[in-house]
Amino acid sequence: MDNQQDADEMIKMIVDHMENGFLENIVDLFKHDKSYFPFIGTMLGDERMGVRIGTMALVETLKTQDLENVLIAVPGIARLLKDQSPNIRGDAAYLLGIIGHENGLPYLNEALNDEDLLVRETVEEAISAIKEADA
Repeated sequence: MDNQQDADEMIKMIVDHMENGFLENIVDLFKHDKSYFPFIGTMLGDERMGVRIGTMALVETLKTQDLENVLIAVPGIARLLKDQSPNIRGDAAYLLGIIGHENGLPYLNEALNDEDLLVRETVEEAISAIKEADA
């Protein structure tokens, strides 16, 4: 992307397509252009539940095919562990657990004392999933 405005427009297009159920098209888009992987955190932070669920499905699909590029998204996803919305914080923790890579552990450890019980439980489950994957 040449500038932030182009990136913002592309993210808007992707999340709008995600909300409309075009997951397969978005998977293909990410497979063919690796520069979109850093957008995953922003996509997961969308207020629309359908977009967040689609983003999780996208990552779940891509992690088996291109883990190296999925890991590029970890810092952006981890940033959401500090979001105002407990739903988004929980989704971020869950997705880090799905990715299952040790890169997510430092961020998850910081979130162990989240004010929301469900977020804390999701963080604990994500940490367990990562540790089991590494075992």
